[in-house]
Amino acid sequence: MPFKNIDGYEVECTGELLEGTKLWGAYVCINAPSSNPMHMNTIYPKRRVSVEVTLADRAAAEAEAERAAARILKELHP
Repeated sequence: MPFKNIDGYEVECTGELLEGTKLWGAYVCINAPSSNPMHMNTIYPKRRVSVEVTLADRAAAEAEAERAAARILKELHP
């Protein structure tokens, strides 16, 4: 999934096939603008949303990652 711009943040929500399984994990990375227009500051490095959550396909994993990104942004800036 390409990056999305949410409230000025560059958000990447991806689904990745989990090694040794046929299940998918949801991953999120969030970047914020910097003073240099050619650079972004990573405020939430790419990581798996939850170790306990596995999903049947990429679309479901990306949707779960989007929900998690919304929660993370809300926690960062209530």
